[in-house]
Amino acid sequence: MLADVAPDGDPHGRRRFVSPGDRRSGWGPPAARPRWSGERDSTVADPSPHRGGSSINEQNRLNADIKVPRVRLVDADGEQVGIVQLADALRRAREQDLDLVEVAPQADPPVCRIMDYGKHRYEQGQKEKEARKRQNQISVKEIKMRPKISRNDYETKSGHVRRFLKDGSKVRASIMFRGREMTHTELGLVLLERLAEDMTELATVEAHPKVDGRNMVMVLAPHKTKPKAEEDDAPEASSEAPQEPASEEA
Repeated sequence: MLADVAPDGDPHGRRRFVSPGDRRSGWGPPAARPRWSGERDSTVADPSPHRGGSSINEQNRLNADIKVPRVRLVDADGEQVGIVQLADALRRAREQDLDLVEVAPQADPPVCRIMDYGKHRYEQGQKEKEARKRQNQISVKEIKMRPKISRNDYETKSGHVRRFLKDGSKVRASIMFRGREMTHTELGLVLLERLAEDMTELATVEAHPKVDGRNMVMVLAPHKTKPKAEEDDAPEASSEAPQEPASEEA
C-alpha cells in the first residue's frame, strides 16, 4: 500500500508516494528520514580551527587561540612569572610585541611562554636542516682480490680502500678462491689481516674474516669523525703555539 506524503516546504504542494518498504529502508523526504549521527551537512562550512588567532598546528596554540581562564606564565627571558589571568598574559605579550605560546597544554593550569614565535619556528627549521645534513648515509664499497695477488696489485687495491674509508664509506673486502685454492683459505685470511693492519689508522674491523661460499669476506668501517667544533678548535690551538724566531743570515 502506498502512502501519500507531502514533503514540507514544497511551494508547489507536490506529493510523493512512499511505500512501507521504503519507510523501513529509510527512504523518504528529507524531513521524514532520520539523520545519521556521523553525517555532515555540506551546506554548513566547517569552522576554522585558526579563527581568531594565529596557531599553526594542533600542538601549539597561541594568542587568541588559548581559551583557558588562567595560565602559568614564563616571560621572554625564561623567568617564571607565576599563575596569571589569560588577559594579563596576553597584555604582557602585546606590550613586548611578542606572542603568547601554549607550550604545555596538559599542565594545570597550562604553561604559556612569551616569545617571538615566527623567529622560534625559523630557528627550529634551521636546526632540523643542519641535523639532516649531518646524517651521513654510509655506503658500502666492495673490493675483490685473489689470494695470490701481486704486490703492485695489492698496493692499488689498498689505495682504493683507503680512499673509500676517507670518504666515509664502509669497505667489504672479498678474497675469491678458485678450484683447489679452497684448500688454502689461510692465504686469504693472511691477506685480509694484512689489509686490516694497514688500515688501522682509518678503520676498524666491523665483520671479521669468514668464508662465504667460495669467498672470504671482511668488512671495514671508518672511524667516527670528530665534531666540527673540535676540528675548528684544533687550528686555533696550533696557531697559538709559540714560534721560534727565524735566524738571520749574514
